[in-house]
Amino acid sequence: MSEYRVAVRALCEFTARRGDLDYRFTPAPSAQEGIAGHTLVASRRGEGYIAELPLAATVEGLRVSGRADGYDPDTHCLEEVKTHRGDLSRMADNQRALHWAQVKVYGALLCAERELSRVTLALVYFEISSQRETRLSHEFDAEDLQAFFRDQCRRFLAWARQEAAHVEVRNERLGALAFPHATFRPGQRALAENVFKAVSTERCLLVQAPTGIGKTLATLFPMLTAMPRKRLDRVAFLTMKTPGRRLALDALQTLQAANETPLRVVELVARSKACEFPERACYGEACPLAAGFYDRLPAARAACVERGFLDRAGLRETALAHDVCPYYLGQEMARWADVVVGDVNHWFDAHALLHGLAAAGDWRVGVLVDEAHNLIERARGMYSAEVSQKRFNQAKKGAPTALKKPLEQLGRQWKTLSDGDEAGSERYRILEALPAKLVGALYKVASAITEYLGEHPEAASLALQELLFEALGFCRLAESFGQHSLCDVTRHERGRAVLGIRNVIPADFLAPRIARAQSLVLFSATLTPPRYYRDLLGLPADSVWREIDSPFAAHQLSVRLARHISTRYRDRERSVAPIVATIAEQYREMPGHYLAFFSSFAYLDAVFERFTRDWPEIPAFAQTRGMAESEREAFLARFTPGGRGIGFAVLGGAFGEGVDLPGDRLIGAFIATLGLPPFNAYNEALKGRLHERFGEGEAYTYRIPGMIKVVQAAGRVIRGPDDEGVVVLMDDRFDQRAVRGLLPSWWAL
Repeated sequence: MSEYRVAVRALCEFTARRGDLDYRFTPAPSAQEGIAGHTLVASRRGEGYIAELPLAATVEGLRVSGRADGYDPDTHCLEEVKTHRGDLSRMADNQRALHWAQVKVYGALLCAERELSRVTLALVYFEISSQRETRLSHEFDAEDLQAFFRDQCRRFLAWARQEAAHVEVRNERLGALAFPHATFRPGQRALAENVFKAVSTERCLLVQAPTGIGKTLATLFPMLTAMPRKRLDRVAFLTMKTPGRRLALDALQTLQAANETPLRVVELVARSKACEFPERACYGEACPLAAGFYDRLPAARAACVERGFLDRAGLRETALAHDVCPYYLGQEMARWADVVVGDVNHWFDAHALLHGLAAAGDWRVGVLVDEAHNLIERARGMYSAEVSQKRFNQAKKGAPTALKKPLEQLGRQWKTLSDGDEAGSERYRILEALPAKLVGALYKVASAITEYLGEHPEAASLALQELLFEALGFCRLAESFGQHSLCDVTRHERGRAVLGIRNVIPADFLAPRIARAQSLVLFSATLTPPRYYRDLLGLPADSVWREIDSPFAAHQLSVRLARHISTRYRDRERSVAPIVATIAEQYREMPGHYLAFFSSFAYLDAVFERFTRDWPEIPAFAQTRGMAESEREAFLARFTPGGRGIGFAVLGGAFGEGVDLPGDRLIGAFIATLGLPPFNAYNEALKGRLHERFGEGEAYTYRIPGMIKVVQAAGRVIRGPDDEGVVVLMDDRFDQRAVRGLLPSWWAL
């Protein structure tokens, strides 16, 4: 076996974890609090104390390394510091055993490096709130520690050898990976070549490629081909929606079947979708799949490796066969997979699983982001937060006496903020800065609830937990509040104000995560103009933008402009009749299935009502607010081959993208809007902030996001090389030069 590397913590988590899962709510220190706690403990030690002592050793080709928290050479005492909140006696025995395993491994490494015969090992538990240390120490013989260390290595070595052998075979097969089809689709080869070049040069690639050319396979194939050459440890295929994950999994199965490549693939799904007992708490006494989880994990993990391909169904089947939780088994197998397929939040969110694993394990990761035009808005959501006065009032009603004072202080600050809005009759306003007194009171409430629940975990009511989670999320973002975000307050009614931190420029948060990827490829049918994505996502200066020529000819898509119609808000009412006439005329000329898109449900309802009244003989059906998944499926099921009818939908909604209706299931689309975001206080503030930062306020706030929705909706029509159809753009502003410049170059308008 060539040298296999593992961190001390990862080694012990693999070999020394026993017993139950326990994910009951317990207030834990944040990462920042943990770092501060370690620093404070080190500052209390003597002058010769060595903090963050690097230690390493190699056993039979296994390289084990890590940093011990602290060592006092005068007393030969090695310390492992763990921060916590509340009563230490509530810590689970299996957690304490894991901590002892870690410090004993560090002790063995220290004795070997410094030729010590004995050493004192100490677990130092630092309580964040009281800043009190609880010290557990024991003296060990070096021989006993070496025996323990070698036993842990022995337990891990079989797995390490298996992993090394797997990677060797995987890389050998990937080095000769063949495209799984006899030929590339038009445009597919060019896309694959651009991805391979970007991965080979370790540069970020933005690539705009038409819908229907097979982008998923054309990005996975070159990334996997480059995997052994660039020594990538993992590939992450990240999507915005579930259908994108399914396409990726299908493409990976196709590649594996054609090449007999032993790829380990894991699909990560949300906890809410993977949990078998959502009504139960996540700990051994409540959930049978949490009880003894770590005792049964080795067998389940081995079965996963044997299976190789773990989509949601496969992971669930394997987990239940071994009586373990599917969700947490998936989290475990993300550590050992070659390809992880999941949502974009697994890499870009503040608490992203894959990003955290990559940082801890120093992985080299190739990241593919599908439908990347959505990443800006998704990332804005990841780095935004709000606190609700209503939630505060609900939590206050049943709160314990110990929390009365901080909750009253917060209540007074809410009243001050809310009264100010009521006096000015403002339902919504943007604040010049964070309301310092309210935020300060929120910090105190979060701290008080955390301390109280640390001592009284049985009192963790849902209302109190929800208030705490809101407060912690808001306070975390308040610490980094700056020009990348806005603060606003919305008053729904008396006593129901909402204070928000709205991220408007995600680049400042995303840039470190983008830099962590060895290679990053963002692809979509709409990534124009490139500067918009470079600026708002924080892409490196040397990022490359490429556009793949469309394989579709202009004659396949007839793009028509209804110049006589204005869909501006002031013209909505008088636009209804000409829109209805235009839709009916096109349908009578070429009957079939169409989608008609509008800027809002109110606009859709007005046109739909007039259309069904004037043209009752034409089949028509409409999207409704809050459609359930089954209702959305029924809506799309009406688009049958050879059928006829017009589906009315909202632009940017469930049917504006990610919908595949090939052939004559859809022959045309009507777009009665530019898709511009509404003109309101928030968007005007956003425009000002983007103009200040990039000099592109109007385009970045309104025109570009709107046209992305338009092009995505129009992209539903031509899905394959033989498709033909029509797109009718209903607004005179489509004739403006700035707007036309954002339409696909192959359209003949």
